[in-house]
Amino acid sequence: MAAPSIPLANSITVNDQHFANHPTIKLIEQCSNFRHLKEIHAQMLRAGLFFDPFSASKLIQASALSQFSSLQYAQKVFDQIPQPNSYSFNALIRAYASSPEPIYTLLMFIRLLHECGQEPNKYTYPFVIKASAKVADLRFGMGIHGMVVKTGFSSDLFVGNCLIHLYAQCGCLDVANRIFLSMPDKDVVSWNSMINGLAQSDCVDQAVEFFNRMEGEGLKPNDVTMMGVLSACGKKADLELGRWVHSYINESGIDSCLILNNAILDMYNKCGSTKDARNLFDKMVEKDVISWTTMLAGYAKLGDFNAARYLFESVPSKGIATWNALISAYEQSNNPKEAIAIFNELQLSKAAKPDEVTLVSTLSACSQLGAIDLGGWIHVYIKKEGIKLNCHLITALIDMYSKCGDLQKALEVFDSVDKRDVYVWSSMIAGLAMHGCGRDAVELFLKMQEAKVKPSSVTFTNLLSACSHSGLVEEGREFFLQMERVYKILPCMEHYACIVDILGRAGLLEDAMEVINSMPITPNASVWGALLGACKLHNEVYLAEQACKQILELEPQNHGAYVVLSNIYANVGKWDKVSELRKVMRDVGLKKEPGCSSIEVNGVVHEFLVGDSTHPMSKEIYLKLEEIADRLKAAGYVSNKSQLLHLVEEEDIQEKALYLHCERLAIAYGLIALGPSQPIRVVKNLRVCEDCHSVVKLISKIYDREILLRDRYRFHRFRGGCCSCMGYW
Repeated sequence: MAAPSIPLANSITVNDQHFANHPTIKLIEQCSNFRHLKEIHAQMLRAGLFFDPFSASKLIQASALSQFSSLQYAQKVFDQIPQPNSYSFNALIRAYASSPEPIYTLLMFIRLLHECGQEPNKYTYPFVIKASAKVADLRFGMGIHGMVVKTGFSSDLFVGNCLIHLYAQCGCLDVANRIFLSMPDKDVVSWNSMINGLAQSDCVDQAVEFFNRMEGEGLKPNDVTMMGVLSACGKKADLELGRWVHSYINESGIDSCLILNNAILDMYNKCGSTKDARNLFDKMVEKDVISWTTMLAGYAKLGDFNAARYLFESVPSKGIATWNALISAYEQSNNPKEAIAIFNELQLSKAAKPDEVTLVSTLSACSQLGAIDLGGWIHVYIKKEGIKLNCHLITALIDMYSKCGDLQKALEVFDSVDKRDVYVWSSMIAGLAMHGCGRDAVELFLKMQEAKVKPSSVTFTNLLSACSHSGLVEEGREFFLQMERVYKILPCMEHYACIVDILGRAGLLEDAMEVINSMPITPNASVWGALLGACKLHNEVYLAEQACKQILELEPQNHGAYVVLSNIYANVGKWDKVSELRKVMRDVGLKKEPGCSSIEVNGVVHEFLVGDSTHPMSKEIYLKLEEIADRLKAAGYVSNKSQLLHLVEEEDIQEKALYLHCERLAIAYGLIALGPSQPIRVVKNLRVCEDCHSVVKLISKIYDREILLRDRYRFHRFRGGCCSCMGYW
C-alpha cells in the first residue's frame, strides 16, 4: 500500500453546511457492498456533499471500517478532502491500526497534528498507542504517553488499557504495572493486558499470581484471560496447574470457543501430555487447521512420529500449515532426512504451495545433512517465485550454505541484502567461525557495530567460537570481558565453555582452570568438556582425569568423556588405563557413539556407518578403499594407531579398524560417484580423528581433489595436501 500522500494546499472551497439528514448521507448507513458505496460517492460529488467535512467523514468511515472496506480507497477519498476533520482522521487511524501496516497509523497521527484544526481526542490515542505496540516503537509510544498525560486523558480506561499493552509488549513490565496500579478504574481488559504481557515475557509465575489477584477482587475472567493463563502454564510445563485451569474453564461457564480449545491443546502438548490433548481433541465439535497442526506437533515433539504421520493422513484438508507442522517437527527432532522426504512429498503432490515457514524448515534440514543440492534448488525457487527475502529466509540460506561448505555462497547472500537484523549478522559470523576464518569473523563483528546492530548472547557465542578455532586468544579474552562491561550481556554457560576452549587450545590450561574456578555459576558438562578436549590436544593427563570426573558426576551416561580420556591414555601409551576404562564402560552399559558420515550425490544423501557394507555400491567402495590404502603407503603414510579406543595387538586389524572409519567410506564413494571437478562434501556426526585428518590431507593431494569435511565442531577444507584449519583444531 502506498504511503498516505499530503494533499495540495489549494483545494476546492469547503462547504461549511452540514447535511446530516440528507437522503444521500443516510444511504451510507444502509450501504451493503463496495459497489453501492462508490455509487453514493458519485452522488455526493454531483450534489456537492463531498466537500462538506461531516458528509465526507461519513464516507471515509464506511470506506475504512465497514465489512466491505478498502483502505486504499478510503485513503484516496481522504486525500481529496480540502479540510478533513478529526472524525475522518480517527477513522483512518483506527483502520490502519488493525491493518497489516500499522506504521501508517503513526504517519496519519503526525498529519493530524500538523494539518487538522482539531486536537487528538480520547478516540484517537488508543489506536495510535495500539499501533505503536504493534510496530514495537517504544520511543514513539512514550511520546504519545506524555501527550496523553498533558491533555488529561491518562485516567481514561480505554487509553490506560492500551498503555499497559504497549509497555508490556515492549518488555517494560515495571512501567506497565505502575500504570495498572495508578488507574482509578480497571476492567477485565486491564487485567488481561497485564496477564498476557507477563506470560509473553516468560514471567509465568507473576502471570498466574495476577490471575489469582483478579479472582480475589471478584472480577470474572473471560476467554482472553484464560488464554494468557494457559500460555503461562505451557511455558512452566506445569501439567497439574494446566489441568486445574482446564477444569476452571469448564466449571466457570466460560465459553469454550475454538480459539480457547486450541490454547488448551497447545498447553497440554507443551506440558508433555498428548493423552490429555488427544482427549480434548476427540471431543472438539469444531476443529480448524490450528487444532490439527497443534495435535500433530504434540506427537512429533514427543518423538511419536507414527502417531504424527497417522494423524497427518487423517487431516480432512491439508493446507500448507499442516505440511509445515510435520516438516518442522522432523527437522527440530534431528530427523532431517524425514523432513526432506516430506518436503519432496509436498512438491510431488502439489497439494499446497510452500511458504516461508516451509522453506526455512527445509533449509535447516539441508543444513543438518549437508544437502547443498536441495538447498541451492530452494534458493533458486525463492528467486523464481519472487518470494521476498526476509531476515528469517536470509538467515536460513546463510546457515545452509555455511554448513554445506560453500562459504563464498553464504557471503554472497549476506552481501546481497540491505536489511540485516542481529540473526543475519550472527549467522554469518557463525559461518566464518566454523570455516576457521576467525579474523574475518572479528572484522564482520566490527562492521556490525558500525551498522549499529546490537549483538545478542548468540552473537558472542559465535564470535568466541571464531576466536577459538583460529587461535585468537587475546581477542577472545577482550570480547569475553566486553560482554558485560560494554554490552550489558551476562556471560552464560556457552560463553564460559568458549573462553575455556580458547585458553585450553592455546595451551593455557592453568588460565582455563582459573576461569572455571572463578565462575559465578556452577560449571556444567560443556565447560568441563572444553577443558577435557584441551587436555587431549596437549596430553595433559592429570587435569583430564579431574575434568572427566566432574563430567561423569554431572552426566553419568556421558560416553564421550570416557572416549576422550581413553584416547589421552592411548596417546601417552597408558594402555592398562585404556583397558580399565573399556571395562568400566562395559560394566555400566555405555557404548561409544557410532560414527556416521553423509555425502550428497545428485541430490541424494548417502549415509555411512563405521565398517558399513549396506550401500548398493559397497563392493566398489571397498575396492576404492584398497586402492587408496595402496597409494597412501606408496606416499609414505603410516597410520596413527593411538586413535584406536583400546589396544589391538594385531597389526592388520589395527590398520583395518582405522580405514573403515565412516568418513573414509564416504570419501571413497565421492571419488567414485562425483566428477573430477566437483568438490567432495562430507558431514560427520563426531569429531574427525587425527589419523583420518592426516589421511584426507594426503587423499586431496594424491587425487587432486577438494574435500570439505564438516565434523561436530567445524569445517576442514582439504586442498593439495593442506587443510584450512592449519593444524589448529
